[in-house]
Amino acid sequence: MSRMCELCGKKPMVGCNVSHAHNVNKRRFNPNLQHVRALHNGKVKRISVCTSCIRSGRVVKASRLLKATPA
Repeated sequence: MSRMCELCGKKPMVGCNVSHAHNVNKRRFNPNLQHVRALHNGKVKRISVCTSCIRSGRVVKASRLLKATPA
């Protein structure tokens, strides 16, 4: 499974660690992915999404969906 957000497609980026002596090493910046139960394509599924998608409201969580429907 790749480290990619299933909604926005955010993937790891590459960059450098730069020390005070300007020693440069390659590094990888991974997105902050969370596994949530959410409504995806009309079904409740467990998907991995980045926290920026969760905060912006692009994810409809399954727990909120169940609380909203009257029994």
